[in-house]
Amino acid sequence: MQVHRELSQLPDFRNAVITIGTFDGVHTGHRYILQQLQQTAAAVNGETVIVTFDPHPREVLFPDDKTLRLLTTLPEKIALLDREGIDHLVVVPFTKAFSELSARAYLEDFLIARFKPHTIIIGYDHRFGHNREGGLELLEAEQHQYGFQLIEIPQQVVHDLSVSSTKIRHSLLEGNITLANELLGYPYFMAGTVIHGDKMGRQLGYPTANLQLADPRKLIPVEGIYAVKATIGQEKNALKAVMSIGTRPTFNGTDLRLEVHLFDFNGDIYDQQLQVQFIDFIRHNQKFGNVEALIAQMNKDSEQAKAKL
Repeated sequence: MQVHRELSQLPDFRNAVITIGTFDGVHTGHRYILQQLQQTAAAVNGETVIVTFDPHPREVLFPDDKTLRLLTTLPEKIALLDREGIDHLVVVPFTKAFSELSARAYLEDFLIARFKPHTIIIGYDHRFGHNREGGLELLEAEQHQYGFQLIEIPQQVVHDLSVSSTKIRHSLLEGNITLANELLGYPYFMAGTVIHGDKMGRQLGYPTANLQLADPRKLIPVEGIYAVKATIGQEKNALKAVMSIGTRPTFNGTDLRLEVHLFDFNGDIYDQQLQVQFIDFIRHNQKFGNVEALIAQMNKDSEQAKAKL
């Protein structure tokens, strides 16, 4: 898959079949659109083109709203779409100026001039242009003048897609990893850099890799203990592990920590990249009366994690 970030340097697409969206999570709810994109492109000897935006439009239109959490960061989204066999991904820099384009300017100067689309596949409720003034009705009115085909994604598909995205988020925030992974079509994952902690885990007999996420907008599942698989750097083999997300209530901690204990591993991985796949939820965090009780529970957590992996 070719990734394009400069609108001024886009290639001449061959019979471009395009769709536009955030595709956050690239989950099973997106499959219908991706399959239709590929089937349509195959029928006209064309290329599949997905147009997405970075940063997320919400961050530009509502800069004071810091609640946005992503199922996939941009690099993760790129990797997932590449796996789906998409030909081109165009990452459009979303700016205030871009958001203020009129609907007609968006159509003529952006869609038509940049992509020369053979076919546009778009949701029935897709809105574009300043104040969301443009939509399916404008595309329908202008498709013959500009010579593109228009395929509407039905209301039910758009609804199901929205429901799936919401369910995935809620499931992760409730610890229902099984449902989240089922809806995603793959294990939910996060990645970051292994940083130095205070070595508390080592004192308890469970040395941990402290993870600093690459993107603070990444959705972090509910605090608790998880059975996970971890991959170090470019290694192919995943290691079995148990993960803690939380503030370490037994020690009256306040800052959220992402700590991964790798089973049967004692290497130095500081400053390396670590990706964690969530396999199952074990339990919510709790405060123990003493360190001995905590260690006893950690032993049980480890056994449970190994059984689930």
